[in-house]
Amino acid sequence: MGELPHKRHTMFKKEDGSLYREQVMGTKGFSGIQSILYHHHFPTAVKEASYLKDAIPEYEKQGALQHRHFRTAAYDKKGDAVVDRCYFLGNEDVLIGVVNPIETMNYFYRNGDGDELFFVHHGTGKIETMFGEITYEPGDYILIPIGTIYRVIPEDDQNRWLVIEATSAITTPRRYRNEYGQLMEHSPFCERDIRGPERLTTYDEKGEFEVVTKARGSLHRHVFDHHPLDVVGWDGYLYPWKFNISDFEPITGRIHQPPPVHQTFEGNNFVVCSFVPRLYDYHPESIPAPYFHSNVDSDEVLYYVEGNFMSRKGIEEASITLHPSGIPHGPHPGKIEGSIGKKETLELAVMIDTFRPLKTIEQAKEYEDEAYMKSWVTE
Repeated sequence: MGELPHKRHTMFKKEDGSLYREQVMGTKGFSGIQSILYHHHFPTAVKEASYLKDAIPEYEKQGALQHRHFRTAAYDKKGDAVVDRCYFLGNEDVLIGVVNPIETMNYFYRNGDGDELFFVHHGTGKIETMFGEITYEPGDYILIPIGTIYRVIPEDDQNRWLVIEATSAITTPRRYRNEYGQLMEHSPFCERDIRGPERLTTYDEKGEFEVVTKARGSLHRHVFDHHPLDVVGWDGYLYPWKFNISDFEPITGRIHQPPPVHQTFEGNNFVVCSFVPRLYDYHPESIPAPYFHSNVDSDEVLYYVEGNFMSRKGIEEASITLHPSGIPHGPHPGKIEGSIGKKETLELAVMIDTFRPLKTIEQAKEYEDEAYMKSWVTE
């Protein structure tokens, strides 16, 4: 996007003869994916640096191993997309929470610890980034790569997001990519469904601009001497993009398909799956509801978006359930029998499976349905 020199690492001059400033932004040293950006100003021109606070949430003490249900819709605090996040679960690889961003950020933000993935449950708006602007609407997954400077500008007061913060890259599933990185024919989505930045707006302004940086588990304040979105052009493979859950094409079969067919993203030690409206299994004796299964090496988290989730009772919009490793889980009483003969489901949900145990964040208990573990017991 924007203006680029013909050859990388060569002089790229402004009209007055001075140089644009080239920045290589890449992962895994110089062996991962990268992009090259051209700035009006030095991206290192920071007038002030200060420590803000520890950003590692407080986890509860170890309690009984049990299934848990958090009614996140009860979290009604509204604010901006960063400061007012409410975290519910986390471990060394990922943080999971929600946010109700209705205020425009009066500062910029970058996460230097890993990629961020947002799922827009409700609301519209735009995200201004150093790579350009991305508008969003309900159903959008928005991927913000590590180190990207951005701010969120909501358009209405209905914004509600699921937030997934990784300490790694978040990518499309490897098994859906060929050796060249292209999504293959059996993938439930393809490159045509992916939307990158829509326009590149460049700000050539001097002044004081605040960028909050998350790094090493803490928040830091950097004051730039210029507008941080001063990029005139860039190219490469590292950039923010979005994918709408309505473009996910479900894989179905004659009998119940396992959760990996719903996988949409993967990070280090976790995956993200999309449960979307789909036809049920078509074997004449199939049971559409999932079988009971034991997560012997992963925790399962579900965020319920809309519809009547076929295997659960007592779940509401924006509920989060945690089914931890070590004990089996499965459909509520009556849900197996009730699914027989049904032709389709209209459920919509986001699932996160982690391969290291999740811990519950202390503030999450305020929104917990403490009776959930006993909801499989029939009188």
